[in-house]
Amino acid sequence: MKITWLGHAGFRIEIGGQILLVDPWLTGNPSFPEDRRAEATVGATHILITHGHGDHTGDALTLSKELSVPIVGIYDLMSHWEASEGVATIGFNKGGTVDLGGVAVTMVNAVHSSSLGTDHGPMYAGGEAGYMIAAEGHTIYVSGDTDIMADMAWMGELHQPDIGILCAGGHFTMDMSRAAWAAKKFFAFHTVIPCHYKTFPLLEQSAEALAAALPGVNVIEPEVLHPIEI
Repeated sequence: MKITWLGHAGFRIEIGGQILLVDPWLTGNPSFPEDRRAEATVGATHILITHGHGDHTGDALTLSKELSVPIVGIYDLMSHWEASEGVATIGFNKGGTVDLGGVAVTMVNAVHSSSLGTDHGPMYAGGEAGYMIAAEGHTIYVSGDTDIMADMAWMGELHQPDIGILCAGGHFTMDMSRAAWAAKKFFAFHTVIPCHYKTFPLLEQSAEALAAALPGVNVIEPEVLHPIEI
């Protein structure tokens, strides 16, 4: 398995023979070198979207059309895109599981908001979500944008993820200390990878607080386009 950070909340996850692009915002992302776009997206089989905000959906439609791969996400947004943009989608909802060629992806709750920007203001884009991605004997919890929530208790007990990709930049989501508290309280991660940080001065710039609060957990500060092998 390889997990590669694409800056901000974007990831390339190579797992179970599939290549998943999660929340690919590449164009205009100050953390991502746009001249390496092809490297980041080559061979992708699916695009996963956690919610509608532009820093998560930025390149989803363009990549879906370029690569001829489906976008996977909440039914409301997928239905809208399929009708308005003509892209292939796999729409489902919280509690549902889809099989992406041997990779089981379950949509779970998140606590945030979800909208698309329009000329007339924000447009509802379905609920915000996270994912449990299971294959190769591992389960990855992709938190999406969220704060701590009581649902994490049953999510940790039921799905038992060993890898956590956690938003931790603060202001719009959990910060490092809140993400660490949630990880200790509700999960038994072997590996934690923070995201949704460093992109702008408003967000946290270091994961030192997260690592310090999780002794015994492999907290990896990702580097853009440097694969993490698990």
